[in-house]
Amino acid sequence: MAGMMMASALSAQVTQQILGEKHAMLRIDSQKKYLLLPVQDNQENAHIRVIKNNQLVKTLNCQLATDKVDYYVPYETGEGELFDITFNGSTRSTGDIHSYTCWKKMTYVDTLDSRNTEKFRPVFHHTPRWGWMNDPNGMFYKEGVWHLYFQYNPYGSKWENMSWGHSTSTDLVHWDSEPLALYGDGLGSIFSGSCVIDKNNTAGFGENTIVAFYTSAGPSQTQSMAYSTDGGKSFTKYAHNPIITSPARDFRDPKVFWNEEAGFWNMVLAVGQEMQFFSSPNLKDWKYETSFGEGYGNHGGVWECPDLMKMKVAGTDQEKWMLICNINPGGPFGGSATQYFIGQFDGRKFICEDEPSETKWMDYGKDHYATVTFSNAPEGRNVAIAWMSNWQYANQVPTTQYRSANSIARDLGLFEYNGETYCSVKPAKEMDQARGAIISAPSETCEMVVTYSGDAQIILRNQKNERVIMTYDAEEETFDMDRRHSGDVSFNDNFPTLTSAPTYGKLRQVRIFIDKCSIEAVDADGKMAMTNLVFPSAPYNKVTVKGKAKVKIYSIKK
Repeated sequence: MAGMMMASALSAQVTQQILGEKHAMLRIDSQKKYLLLPVQDNQENAHIRVIKNNQLVKTLNCQLATDKVDYYVPYETGEGELFDITFNGSTRSTGDIHSYTCWKKMTYVDTLDSRNTEKFRPVFHHTPRWGWMNDPNGMFYKEGVWHLYFQYNPYGSKWENMSWGHSTSTDLVHWDSEPLALYGDGLGSIFSGSCVIDKNNTAGFGENTIVAFYTSAGPSQTQSMAYSTDGGKSFTKYAHNPIITSPARDFRDPKVFWNEEAGFWNMVLAVGQEMQFFSSPNLKDWKYETSFGEGYGNHGGVWECPDLMKMKVAGTDQEKWMLICNINPGGPFGGSATQYFIGQFDGRKFICEDEPSETKWMDYGKDHYATVTFSNAPEGRNVAIAWMSNWQYANQVPTTQYRSANSIARDLGLFEYNGETYCSVKPAKEMDQARGAIISAPSETCEMVVTYSGDAQIILRNQKNERVIMTYDAEEETFDMDRRHSGDVSFNDNFPTLTSAPTYGKLRQVRIFIDKCSIEAVDADGKMAMTNLVFPSAPYNKVTVKGKAKVKIYSIKK
């Protein structure tokens, strides 16, 4: 079965013009809404120049099938563009371009069959309907709707064609797919960034305009902006992009927020292995202020996807700032991960209170990266979502039509332990509403609530003895998760892992969210979080408890 969108029993094959050994043209028929492009997952990308009225309007790369079809991706036909296609590399060992499978399998349709047919596609986590996804981008809340944009390849399930996909939700659990929000242009692909609601019209686009900031990834990385006057459904790119440039090689991922105390906008940019802070009165004109990073935290890889927020320390009257710094590689168990720093920020300079050599991790699993928060979240909350994968193996995980999901939403805060301040991570309160009836055994989508009174081991298992072992050591104050025998771990040597987290005191209760291909263990008091992917051949349907713990299992409302 070649993915969700099938081309069987469909008509209207394409008519191509072969111009050379690796070159062809295809006039797109606009009578139907979509052209289904057949993809072969082990093929090199074909480069497609999309031409309309003799003008180049778009470029894209797609692994067009030469021998076999693994899945299909849709191209919206528009007004009958011309595809100018160049195949790259050694495309196949026998035959020639005339007999490529893609010509036989391309077809036109008016509707997409997007039923959830993939074995590992989560139920209550956000995923793209098709294609590749990585970093969450531009997230904001407005009038009861959570908007989630994300790094997206609409034309295949590997990293390519970076743009902003878009999904919306009213409960942070069930998501609706929206049209593509931002696609690349003459300045480059669309890399990560953020959105703000310009309530006071500081930029001059109108009150309550949604303003997006993103990295244009061309020959150099520069910062650009776009604005939406229809609530984030569509964007107009600012005519004077780019708005910030730099000679730095890695210069990306703008996080923008209104600094109430300072009375101006702040932007944080990831630049190599430091964060740079900028200020602006109008979202258009930006002034560099200071940098932070040298000598602090983990420098095992490039710093990316920053966020910065002020929060109250639980149980005190203190307020402190937390700077989120995602890093790849350099994570505690290899690959990508999320570190953070605690301190003070006056709109111009961040002063860190942590020891320079100390690294604080937000999540101690292998699959929690690019963590950022929603702008304008209600009740002053800091609601975060992460990309639930790891750059060590994200392109190889055993899914086909789509790749990658996001973590459950989490409420962030601060707490103190032994004189230090740490990030508190709790399941977003919307997850309470998603909890269904009590069930007697684990299922492929459920929540397990483990109540501890001492050392304990929780073993999730299926009938093939594939298993995940979670161990709590009360004396050592550690929580471990062992996925080395969890199912399919063969696709990358970095995948089979035991991860371990400090608990900063005794664990009282841990909420464990299971959703087909993921396990997220989050302390109910916020002191520990661990996110790991799993790919069992059959759902885990048995739980064994050893030691001082009790387990209660809940279904998840569909």
